[in-house]
Amino acid sequence: MNGSSPGIRSGPWRQAAAMLLTVAGLAASGIADAGRTCEPRPATVDAVRRELALAAAVARQLDELAEREGLRVAVIARAGQDLGRWGLRYSHLGIVYREAEATGGRAAWRVVHKLNECGTARSMLYRQGLAEFFGDGLYAHEAGLVALVPDFAAAVAPRLRDDALLAALHEPRYNMLAYPWSGHYQQSNQWAIETLALLADPTLAGRDGARDWLRARGYRATTLDIPPLARLSARIGSAHIAFDDHPFDRRMAGRIDTATVESVFAWLVSSGLGSPPRHLSATPATAPPNPAANAALVRRGPACMPT
Repeated sequence: MNGSSPGIRSGPWRQAAAMLLTVAGLAASGIADAGRTCEPRPATVDAVRRELALAAAVARQLDELAEREGLRVAVIARAGQDLGRWGLRYSHLGIVYREAEATGGRAAWRVVHKLNECGTARSMLYRQGLAEFFGDGLYAHEAGLVALVPDFAAAVAPRLRDDALLAALHEPRYNMLAYPWSGHYQQSNQWAIETLALLADPTLAGRDGARDWLRARGYRATTLDIPPLARLSARIGSAHIAFDDHPFDRRMAGRIDTATVESVFAWLVSSGLGSPPRHLSATPATAPPNPAANAALVRRGPACMPT
């Protein structure tokens, strides 16, 4: 990773960041506290143990897939909130890849992803280990995974170390429910799929080019039913939620289109760029994981200057 390049920062394991697309917890009719994971939450020993166990188990399974199937790059998702009422299982995704000499010459898995800065309508890009990625307070201790097909992964892998490239399509104005065909805001899953488009076709001209490319190749956002009162309460109570980028007629009808993990997974498969989704879970442990054994999962790479 080029530490002098702008755009991606390493974040502390307990970095307070609002979960992408966390529309659960919406008060009575739906949205009052969507994504509000920024309130102080004491980390219990059991929670930390389960998050570390998940990170270690996912690392083992990724290693096995790399050895057995040649996995190099994948899109990985976590379940930060219960989104079952919308038919969604995961709340946030990132791009995971194996860094050959991440910690003292040993290989480790890294995740690049976008996070909202708590209490604001701004976002940053992060490069983190698996323990940091899963150590943000989970609803379900499991992960979703779509491996990129070999040819695409081979082309993408070296570019994931280029901070400037990964930051090229980053829009800091964050909206958890951003309309995917507008460039005014950008939420986390939206950054990921637009960046995947750029990685697939480096000739694309900015975010407009990436969105046109995705639309031409059949990407379809998820439509959420969010009534007016729920939208109003969400907009008043949360700096990171807005609806003014959505088409007026669909907004008034309560039809909110946005990028979800499930929509990204489905598009990767239908486009031929990804394999069918897998669900990974932690292996039940009889004792807390040894922190020393998980050192490679927790350490961060060199910090990069923020955008």
